[in-house]
Amino acid sequence: MNSENFQELVWQKGRELYRDMPWRVNTEPYSVLVSELMLQQTQVDRVIPKFHQFMMAFPTIEALAVAPLGDVLRVWSGLGYNRRAKFLYETAKKVIEDFNGTIPGTFDELTQLPGVGPNTAGAILAYSFNQPAVFIETNVRTVYFFHLFPDGALISDKELKEKIIETLDSEHPREWYWALMDYGAFLKKEGAGQIDRSKHYKKQAPLKGSLREVRGLILKALSHEELTESEIAARLPRDDRFKRALADLESEKLVARTAGRLHLMR
Repeated sequence: MNSENFQELVWQKGRELYRDMPWRVNTEPYSVLVSELMLQQTQVDRVIPKFHQFMMAFPTIEALAVAPLGDVLRVWSGLGYNRRAKFLYETAKKVIEDFNGTIPGTFDELTQLPGVGPNTAGAILAYSFNQPAVFIETNVRTVYFFHLFPDGALISDKELKEKIIETLDSEHPREWYWALMDYGAFLKKEGAGQIDRSKHYKKQAPLKGSLREVRGLILKALSHEELTESEIAARLPRDDRFKRALADLESEKLVARTAGRLHLMR
């Protein structure tokens, strides 16, 4: 399939499969930043209600920057990967302190923000600033693998980026990526994901039985009240994961102790 035919197909599928999302209605940088960090390793259907809740609690980047971290973690609770909440919180503070409260619109500046790597920066540039940035995401991989890499070989991101650059609609990058995302999500539901063909693919470990599961349970317990270590331990699986998870949370400054009681960082 040549580039022109590929573009026509993606645009057609994008129109047919378009999904309405709040960060597409509001493409301001703060809205897109919040959505992009939430969408890292989390499905759209789970993110949408949490996104609404978060934006009601912290409607501006200024509101987020001055909130206690514990409040941010409480609102985030249920999404998992809670370090993303802290990254977002630290990014808000950095934007206020270093960028006069304005989320920057260049790749180099965006990648200075906590939790914002090259692909997240590219997504913000495309979705919010409508710049023809190049970035790779699971749904993007799915579409390109399915149509432009049909032979079953493992594919590097370098090879993939060359195709993305070759086919990118530079006049309408925001809508182009929306089309890719929606078509890619459809292909995955149809069992045509092929994401394991990426040389960079790492299968996500299951939540059940993981250290990540215990971390989430500790944070959930502390989102309601302050507890002693023994009180939390009594509610959780009785194995060595608890001590390790709690030590990590304290080291990452998500949890603190005051007078022998544990609480979310204030």
